[in-house]
Amino acid sequence: MNSMIIKGLAFALILIIATLVVVKQMNIDLSDPVNLITFLGAVAIAVLAFGVSAKYMAQMKTDTATGELADENWDGIGEYKNELPKGWAWSFIGVLIWAIWYFLWGYPLNAYSQIGEWNEEVKAYNKKFEEVHKNADKQTLKEMGESIFLVQCAPCHGNNGDGLDGKAHDLTKRISKEQVLYAIKNGSSNFKYPMGAMPPNMLQGKAAEEVAEYVANGLKGQAPAGWATCAGCHGQDGKGMNGQSPNLVEYDDVLIHQVLTHGKKGAIGIMPSFVNRFTPVQEKAIAEYIRTLQRK
Repeated sequence: MNSMIIKGLAFALILIIATLVVVKQMNIDLSDPVNLITFLGAVAIAVLAFGVSAKYMAQMKTDTATGELADENWDGIGEYKNELPKGWAWSFIGVLIWAIWYFLWGYPLNAYSQIGEWNEEVKAYNKKFEEVHKNADKQTLKEMGESIFLVQCAPCHGNNGDGLDGKAHDLTKRISKEQVLYAIKNGSSNFKYPMGAMPPNMLQGKAAEEVAEYVANGLKGQAPAGWATCAGCHGQDGKGMNGQSPNLVEYDDVLIHQVLTHGKKGAIGIMPSFVNRFTPVQEKAIAEYIRTLQRK
């Protein structure tokens, strides 16, 4: 046997022994099917990697390229029309067979796993959490919402919710004039309210400017004529007609839920969806806290 192959296999054997030592020191239970399959996979990779590498390194010393050259070449360098090495082909087929076995019988999707156990524990805890806090008062929700906000929302919106100088939406006010103009021009379709998508270009020119100014100012003062077009969906008071469309005055529970569920696309950029990240109580808590950030 070629000395290169012997050296490669010897090195693989050393790696296997080192792996066994680590397994023993970490008290890993090899009777667990997952741990055993992982260990056997490591052994197979070590043997194949160094065995095959040594074989081909030795082969390159003596072999010469033969066969029919392909028509294509790159800077005068061509390729031979040689068949795929049988070892590679059989290895590929073997991996496919193993994958099918592993998926259907070796470790099926409904088998026990630590991740599955953790998910079940999280579901059980969330159910208990919802039951305990289903009637939480405003102060409790505010404190809970602040904790969630500082961990999940502050990295983009800032600890004070000010949007970090335009990098994200400024939560200290409901909406800016620029954002209203963007929505009027481009429409809005990702909130999935019962009223449906808002079509683009419902107002233009001076009418759009006046409505944007009016909405950004919190709907204070005399409503411009163009507001009648918006009031049909958002309500005369701009509060969304009891959850039928976005509330333009404040961050109500429905608005926060829709944004967390579907994300948001606006003048600043795109906010990703946080669907299934929070429980219903946690969403209410976030909304309660965000409302405290608004400057009147």
